[in-house]
Amino acid sequence: MNIFKEAFRAALTSLNAHRMRSLLTTLGILIGTAAVIAVVSLLQGLSDSIASQFSDLGGNTLSLKAVNDQDNFRRRRLNTLSISDVDILQYQVTGIERVAPSLMVNNSIVSYKGRSISPQVFGTNTEYQLVQNRYPSVGRFITESDDKGSRRVAVIGEKVRDELKLPNNPVDEYLLVGNEWFKIVGMMEKQGEILGFSQDNYVIIPFSVGRSMMGVFERPYMEVSFTVGNLLEINAVRERALRAIRNSRHLQPGKEDDFKIEAADSFVKQFNKITGIATAVLAGIVSISLLVGGIGIMNIMLVSVTERTREIGILKALGATRRDILLQFLLEAALLSLFGGLIGIVIGLLAGLGIASLIPEFPPAHVPFWVIALAAGFSALVGVIFGIAPASKAASLDPIEALRYE
Repeated sequence: MNIFKEAFRAALTSLNAHRMRSLLTTLGILIGTAAVIAVVSLLQGLSDSIASQFSDLGGNTLSLKAVNDQDNFRRRRLNTLSISDVDILQYQVTGIERVAPSLMVNNSIVSYKGRSISPQVFGTNTEYQLVQNRYPSVGRFITESDDKGSRRVAVIGEKVRDELKLPNNPVDEYLLVGNEWFKIVGMMEKQGEILGFSQDNYVIIPFSVGRSMMGVFERPYMEVSFTVGNLLEINAVRERALRAIRNSRHLQPGKEDDFKIEAADSFVKQFNKITGIATAVLAGIVSISLLVGGIGIMNIMLVSVTERTREIGILKALGATRRDILLQFLLEAALLSLFGGLIGIVIGLLAGLGIASLIPEFPPAHVPFWVIALAAGFSALVGVIFGIAPASKAASLDPIEALRYE
């Protein structure tokens, strides 16, 4: 332990004696570490933000969607869900608690006092707010009687209110949706943006009204979200729903499904997978500068060995062993790299926060502690690896020849 302390003190003394050279030597490590931390902080912040947006959707929520491939689009024969699919989930599959279909009303212009916008307009039922865990901030949501009576009522998102310059409390105002007038009965809680797209730019109308607006000859795009009563039975309920929907769509055994049932948070899981791959790739690219920095450290340390040849000879003459010399130069290289890594971590964190603040609506940057610890450890490891050659050269010097060196 005393040998290690003495080697550590000697390494610090040497670095302090050449402060400017030490700083310039660590630039490669500093820049590489800063770039890695900045990239990771931005991607991690974005990933955390998206995960939090979907955090309210419980693990017992599933969604049913139609599946289309390139052949469907080329032939213009798209798979869509039907009302019978909704009825099967609602009445024939045991274990399903709530069912909320969402029917998109295409090409709908929404107008108010001369202003017009094109938000997302979709019809759904009263279960939507319970399945999606979204509730009105003012007014009320669509009720079962609204749906059964095909009442022209609407619930809007906050961006619709802002763009149409509606009052702060828009309840009882009237909107023109397509060619029909709707009375606003509520406004939903603000959800914010994901990847620059607003989640509050929509108008919700009763499901029955949406069906009538699309007409009997239209094949509207529709999704169905539903919840499972018992979380422990979610896989069994999913399998029952798959079989029931296959039967209703007359799919023969062995034929691929033209629909899918997936967890509501599957988008988050897929996005996290993509960001994980992107982080690894980008971190690998910018880590090349760490290797460049390591080569720089090795070069400077080789120069240092040459400059300090006589000092090494004196140390060996006084009894220093090969291991002592090797340890001192390895510690010096590791400290050089570690200091550069620590400074780079600070700069990377500040850069990530700065970039995130400059991009409108971008979530705050965030770096897990394990990433910081890994970056610091890796930077020190780079110093050790590239310091082996100079340290070995110093430890191998003949003391007599070293003392004679001018």
